[in-house]
Amino acid sequence: MNNIDHKISQINEIKQLDETVINKIAAGEVVERPASAVKELIENSIDAGSTDILIEVADGGKTLIRVTDDGHGMSEIDLPMALRRHATSKLKNNNLLDINSFGFRGEALPSLGAVGRLRIVSHKEGHGAYEIAVNGGDCSSTKPAARVPGTTIELRDLFYATPARLKFLRSNKSELKAITDAVKGLSISTPSVGFTLIDKIAEKSRILLQVRKESDDSIKAKKNRLERVLGKEFSKNAISIDVTRDDINLTGYVCLPTYARASNAMQYFYVNSRQVRDKQLIGALRAAYSDFMPRDRFPAAAIYINCKSEFVDVNVHPGKAEVRFRDSQSVRSLIITGIKKLIAIEGQRSSSTLSTAALGIMRNGTLDITRTVEEKFDNNLQNRNYNVVNRSPYKNIEPAFKETWKPSARDLGTENQPSKFKEEFQNFPLGAPLAQFNENYIISQNNDGIVIIDQHAAHERLVYEKLKKQIKDNKIEVQVLLVPEILEFSESEILILLEYKDKLSDYGLKINQFGINSIAVQEIPAILNFQNIGKLISDILDELADLENSESLEKEIDAVLSRIACHGSIRSGRRLKIEEMNSLLREMENTPNSGQCNHGRPTHVSLKLNDLERLFGRK
Repeated sequence: MNNIDHKISQINEIKQLDETVINKIAAGEVVERPASAVKELIENSIDAGSTDILIEVADGGKTLIRVTDDGHGMSEIDLPMALRRHATSKLKNNNLLDINSFGFRGEALPSLGAVGRLRIVSHKEGHGAYEIAVNGGDCSSTKPAARVPGTTIELRDLFYATPARLKFLRSNKSELKAITDAVKGLSISTPSVGFTLIDKIAEKSRILLQVRKESDDSIKAKKNRLERVLGKEFSKNAISIDVTRDDINLTGYVCLPTYARASNAMQYFYVNSRQVRDKQLIGALRAAYSDFMPRDRFPAAAIYINCKSEFVDVNVHPGKAEVRFRDSQSVRSLIITGIKKLIAIEGQRSSSTLSTAALGIMRNGTLDITRTVEEKFDNNLQNRNYNVVNRSPYKNIEPAFKETWKPSARDLGTENQPSKFKEEFQNFPLGAPLAQFNENYIISQNNDGIVIIDQHAAHERLVYEKLKKQIKDNKIEVQVLLVPEILEFSESEILILLEYKDKLSDYGLKINQFGINSIAVQEIPAILNFQNIGKLISDILDELADLENSESLEKEIDAVLSRIACHGSIRSGRRLKIEEMNSLLREMENTPNSGQCNHGRPTHVSLKLNDLERLFGRK
């Protein structure tokens, strides 16, 4: 094993690195894997005004990446200049705060030419077609070529000049998937551009992705592109969002909470059409769904943020996948409040995947619908026994849901007379209740088909929302500690807490400095009187340090409210009168977020009449 001498010899002189070495160093940041190269080349094509882009790859992009477009092209003079480091046509007046293109650093092509075999053929209107090649940093002279207007860039044997990098690449299948994901992400951002991705296997070829160009980049065009790229199920469960605040416009599509995913792979964020993976945006989306989704599930969304170019810094990393907002808190707040309001409005709409899953089970001869639905959302909740009476310190929860059970003096009809009760409510979204099944599920009928409601999950959400509203209307009751809780922190942490002292006080948490390295907690929200105060303050500090915002206190309060609602709602196994069933359905229709319980499970599943008729062979 070689010993590394970290001491610089006195005889060594500082000198400029060779251009080829500089490009190889840059390639380590710009081109991490074949998918990075594909992304850079496609972005160049989009910047060139292309309307159709063809991407061909072989062996996961390791041996071949070819991108062909119909853009503006490059002239004989432009070609060698494009292979020089930090040469670009996209940066106006050398202003890094006014960037309106994907590329601007001028690093991609020289970096690719330094680590692979790069060949460019381009035709610019009025200049003819020319070709140039660069292999491992050795650049050839330009020569005439033949092709229609546009550009073809071919990259072969990626990382052949830096063989150590090849060892870090994954299998061809994994690299091909990464390329496919990169092309999907770029195609979603620019629906006015057509994309075709081809995997070349020996002498055969297979099309992995092909989407035609839309007429424009409008929100409707983006939905069409999303449907073609992510599938019809995404489109069926997507809700359009369009909100603006402080010159920041947020558009896109977010999916219903019941269309939850096992990972965050179906989350796409775009800032001024540039795809980014920003932890604050991911965290904001997660926070927006926190009240409707289990912790081990992830929302699906395509979010487009448009703002003035000077409002965001895209020159954070050579890969340009990270951005920094001038006012990140405004963006975060816009995402959270916008999505929460939207979900509240669309709360009655159930995910189409639930109906599809239920019908699929029926076709397979299995009627265990509830088990499949619960497995999809939270396996841990399956074994929960809601019949067991758990002792709770909260006694005064009756007013939170008492009004739900006001009896109605309606004519329920007889077997020989149509029920006026049914006729009156059948045109409501959740329909008119018909019966109770297994002492837990309510069967109702509406104009479209039947609806199956989980009575415990539904009422749990109703109680939870009412408790939250009570706290919002009456503010948070505080409990004064007879003996203040003294907690020790570092001086910097105490400064952060004192900076947000007033905001914490709004949530019922009153703190004061106690000595140099301590604070005294004098009041806490009454609902948290059994919580670990030290852990709560530590969690708040972590969030303030990372996000410049604290939601720990709100989350703790919501968690306790959710616990009260779970114990205070009707249990599985309780028999309900038809009046009580109807009261529950009507209350659900007037309560935001009633499509999911507090744990993220669905409260109801809709089965369309047409689907049921097809199930029985009537259609």
